[in-house]
Amino acid sequence: MIAMNMDFLSNPIFVPALVAILAVCIVWIVLGFSGKKEKKKYHPVGGTIFHLMLNFRQLYDYLTDLTRKNSTFRILYLDNVEIYTSDPANVEYFLKTNFANYGKGSFHHDVLEGLLGDGIFTVDGERWRQQRKMSSYEFSTRNLRDFSSGVFKTNAANLAHIVSSAVTSNQTVEIQDLFMKAALDSVFKVVLGVDLDSMRGTSEGSQFSQAFDEASEMTCYRYVDISWPIKKFFNIGSEATLKKCVKIVDKFVYKVIESKMEQMSKPNPEGSKGDILSRFIEMDQTDPKYLKDIILSFIIAGKDSTGSTLSWFFYMMCKHPHIQEKIVKEVWEAANLKENSSIDEIATSITEEALDKMQFLHAALSETLRLYPAIPADGKMCFSDDTFPDGFSVKKGNLVSYVPYSMGRMKSLWGEDAEVFRPERWLDENGNFQHQSSFKFTTFQAGPRICLGKEFAYRQMKVFASVLLSAFSFKLADEKRPVNYRTMLTLQIDGGLHLRATFRIKN
Repeated sequence: MIAMNMDFLSNPIFVPALVAILAVCIVWIVLGFSGKKEKKKYHPVGGTIFHLMLNFRQLYDYLTDLTRKNSTFRILYLDNVEIYTSDPANVEYFLKTNFANYGKGSFHHDVLEGLLGDGIFTVDGERWRQQRKMSSYEFSTRNLRDFSSGVFKTNAANLAHIVSSAVTSNQTVEIQDLFMKAALDSVFKVVLGVDLDSMRGTSEGSQFSQAFDEASEMTCYRYVDISWPIKKFFNIGSEATLKKCVKIVDKFVYKVIESKMEQMSKPNPEGSKGDILSRFIEMDQTDPKYLKDIILSFIIAGKDSTGSTLSWFFYMMCKHPHIQEKIVKEVWEAANLKENSSIDEIATSITEEALDKMQFLHAALSETLRLYPAIPADGKMCFSDDTFPDGFSVKKGNLVSYVPYSMGRMKSLWGEDAEVFRPERWLDENGNFQHQSSFKFTTFQAGPRICLGKEFAYRQMKVFASVLLSAFSFKLADEKRPVNYRTMLTLQIDGGLHLRATFRIKN
């Protein structure tokens, strides 16, 4: 596996060079900010781009520490400023109230374009509206819901059989790897109509998944690496890695698109048309690059978000076994399961009606997303001078970001037990799930860009969680092994999650 080279941190030239750069920055800050007599007031300075780079491995915890000091603060770049806010009023303002003045802009497009092209996560204006409209229509169809539910249950059962084999042979399982592959298999079937079968270890699927994850990390690193354009020009370091990974990703997706278009051109095409790619082609969207960019956006949303969240969820289940047992009881009652139920019978029993009854499971997944959001940070660009609801000014061209990871840990938003895993906070007095403001619980974004696949993601996660927890009891393979995240566009567990399972049902 290709790994990012961070050896530059130990280079004897690095520290003196960094001190010199920081000294220049301090002078720039003093002359550029303190020396100006402006009536406008700006948010306090929390640090510089170099602080983000030095704390890259613990980036979201570093931002959370800064948030505890100031709910909104600035990070200084060499030629710009990024404003980080965890204030729901500010978040609502730039995600909804004044939506037109904040978008991805050139900065975010340039950073993300290498991997995601001109997909829905990188563009603004008419290109965004067109993709949003088409995608919104697809996600609202009953056909997609029914098709995807069948895919989720099939893949959940496949994953459970793999865990069953591990239990029988007394082996531990690296559950995050399985969740990522299962989610990838699901999104490929739903979006592309392709049976990738990466869970079974197909080399092509594994190569794609590995390259996609590596490209995601390299893309995230662009946000703190001011030298990435130079590296890209000379094709060295992290940019060389990114280019190599993107080439693998693009080649695979183009191959699928070409095969699908060839299949759809036949008089009576074989195979299901329930997938999203078939629907786009039917609507005369045949530009391969356009389709590729849309598809990659769906993949990062469908694979990484559900795969990483399920991993953190099972980590929480192992840390809180009494909650694991409470969820199992709810699932068994909702699906009318029996001790002699087989894995396939369990999967078949997880109907839409049964899922709707699983209120505590829904709460536990939401509590996981509060503490471990799939997208830990997200940003926009300010298009014209503005003033936030808190009275502080924002300049044209400033970057503006909100941090779901930090917001989920704020006592001012969630109470004194903000860092405690407590699913009950999501339930009313009758035990029914109660929604929170999307400007407080920001893991699915909010406003016009709110995640279209939110219910899609919950359904997939509830199916996988209910099938696996009904069939097995889980605990950590090594209670002493630290569990940390890997700094990427999505919040994955660094090094995976190793669990030991035992049967709940008769094998």
